[in-house]
Amino acid sequence: MRFIETALSGAYLIEVELLTDVRGHFARAWCQDEFKLHGLETSFVQCNISYNEKKGTLRGLHYQASPYEEVKIVRCTKGAIYDVIVDLRPGSPSYRQSLSFELSDKNYKMLYIPKGFAHGFQTLSDHTEVFYQMSQVYKAEYARGIRWDDPVFNIEWPEEDKRIMSEKDQNYNGYRQ
Repeated sequence: MRFIETALSGAYLIEVELLTDVRGHFARAWCQDEFKLHGLETSFVQCNISYNEKKGTLRGLHYQASPYEEVKIVRCTKGAIYDVIVDLRPGSPSYRQSLSFELSDKNYKMLYIPKGFAHGFQTLSDHTEVFYQMSQVYKAEYARGIRWDDPVFNIEWPEEDKRIMSEKDQNYNGYRQ
């Protein structure tokens, strides 16, 4: 695995190394020792799958408040997504900055998202599936969100004729801190 530091402190784009032969390919998507070597979280207590029927589905921007802040490893296992992270850590040098990545079943890239980040994605194809590893169990009373189009973060989402969102995600407030 290749761990590529991003411009947002503590966030990594992870590329798997495919071993290819006549049968197809094989790759490690998780190795506790390699994550430890990079000083990253290695304890994951929950895995989630997000299936999205239609292109243009937008989920986010979500995070959990203290003391249930979570590290996430996100990978698109079917289709493609435009994945966005936002640093919400007030003392961070990358505070209020955002980055986006395309994750797909073709590029096998994963995103390591540290505690204190909001996360969201928009599907780039129909029938998209996203797999999450989480360092904390989900606690609904600590679940938080911010508007996907908050001008504070200047996120350039892909254009979409028909964006599909939950009512909850549409009604989040702008960021206050």
